[in-house]
Amino acid sequence: MEILISIFKLLAGIGLFLFAMYLLEESLKNFSGRSFKIFLQRTTKNKIGAVAGGALITGLLQSSSLVSVMVLAFVGAGVFTMKNAMAIILGANLGTTLDSWLVATLGFKVNIEIAAYPAIFLGGFLLIILGNRKVIKYVSYFLFGFGLLFIGLSFMKTAMEAQVKTFDFSKYAEMSLFVFMLIGFIITLLVQSSSVTMALTLSALHTGVIAFPAAAAIVLGSETGTTIKIMLSAIGGNVAKKRVVLGNFIFNVFLTILAFTFLNPILLLITDVFNIGDPLIGLVVFSTLINLFSIVIFLPFLDLFANFLEKFFKDTDASAAAFIGNANLNEPETALDLFRKETEYFIHNSMLFNLSSFDIEPKTLHESADINRINEKRKFYTMTHEEKYEFLKLLQGELQVFYIKFRTSLHGDQNAQLGQLISAVRSSMHAVKSMNDIGSNIINLKSSSKDIKFDFFMHHKKETENLYHKLNAFITEADQAGFEKLKEAFVTIQKSYSQALDQFYKDANHAPIEDMDMTTALNFNRELFTSNKAMLMAVKDFLLEEKQAEAFNEITVYQT
Repeated sequence: MEILISIFKLLAGIGLFLFAMYLLEESLKNFSGRSFKIFLQRTTKNKIGAVAGGALITGLLQSSSLVSVMVLAFVGAGVFTMKNAMAIILGANLGTTLDSWLVATLGFKVNIEIAAYPAIFLGGFLLIILGNRKVIKYVSYFLFGFGLLFIGLSFMKTAMEAQVKTFDFSKYAEMSLFVFMLIGFIITLLVQSSSVTMALTLSALHTGVIAFPAAAAIVLGSETGTTIKIMLSAIGGNVAKKRVVLGNFIFNVFLTILAFTFLNPILLLITDVFNIGDPLIGLVVFSTLINLFSIVIFLPFLDLFANFLEKFFKDTDASAAAFIGNANLNEPETALDLFRKETEYFIHNSMLFNLSSFDIEPKTLHESADINRINEKRKFYTMTHEEKYEFLKLLQGELQVFYIKFRTSLHGDQNAQLGQLISAVRSSMHAVKSMNDIGSNIINLKSSSKDIKFDFFMHHKKETENLYHKLNAFITEADQAGFEKLKEAFVTIQKSYSQALDQFYKDANHAPIEDMDMTTALNFNRELFTSNKAMLMAVKDFLLEEKQAEAFNEITVYQT
């Protein structure tokens, strides 16, 4: 009976530790999720920065799996190159050892429960009393998670101590180190957290259940066990995601085999050269060392490794979406970022389509390197006008379907942001459709031998090009946009429509023009006005906050 109780206590400790990790992850992720993602994107400019960024962010979030899943989403979307994604994952493996240092130095050396109990009280108290405030809610999560982390560890430690008293482990001490490595893999596979495996191993080492070499073998097994969760995240993803997952798996298996082959020399380095007598500290030093060695070994060969991974999986992705196909709905903040990028991509390509209707060179618009790379990969620049239109219709459909699925996962401000983004997509498509509808009018006007018609077309061509450059500058932040600047752009559209119409009527008094020509010009002017206004509304919804966007709508309701 006593054995059964200690087993249940051990399982309870694992459950509390996992729940604590979840609370800590949620709190830290919500405190600074977006800034971390922006930081991640900036650090991918070079391999060293990518490794450092991966280590730093994982050290703070304490979840290499979370960072890896985030990286998968961005690499699949073309934001990260495969080479730099692998560098971030290398850093993430190192960053996760920070938790091991915390557990080894505090969990077993200090009576951390003295701080854990007040933290749980304060976390629970704040959550119940002031939990409706977002900041307080996640502060409560952090305090609660901090307390439960060490209470769970205490459960595991006391359960191990009880097992030592009632169970003879000596007959298992001579088992092959390979078996212990396999145990580490299985435990991590089941609990999907190398931090839990490390905590269990430290508890077992602390109570004398296992020796230092066996503990090191278990830690090695956990290195490969963490890759399974990332593999599951890539199911149904595009080839870029699958290649990164394969690379991560190959990397971890290679690291495990290499470290296991030289396990005894590495342990001697720790005990005899570094003179570390404490097995708990020795174990976390071992974990840190092998991850440092892996960076030193793999980093110089990342280019070759990335080229090697390119040989695997065929690109059969027929999706028009560049970003949202890699979004994970269980990671709403990242998914919202990807939806925003997809919206920007859609608006930009809609502008390119409309400018191409006037035979304006599409590359006159400034675009990000990511969009240019994606459009070149999808051969958007070389598509026919009809193919571009069908592509945009398909992409809008994919965005709309994703929106319907995604909206139930969001609340409050995030839901409002999503609503504005899908509104921007609809307005942008409206602009495209209006332009497409006057395709025959454009051909008629620009090829006309009558000056009145040709000049009318050229005037609008110049005005439209100027407008789109202005709107594009707003989006790319070349010209910081605000409510007033967008309002000025609307006034310009309105004036262009009215003045062009007045001028055409004046010119028609002095030049012979047929009824059909008059109809063509007036229809062209009206639909172009509708298209330009719709594109402005798309940019407005993309850039402005909810209240400002609503106020802007009031301006445009009565002006047609």
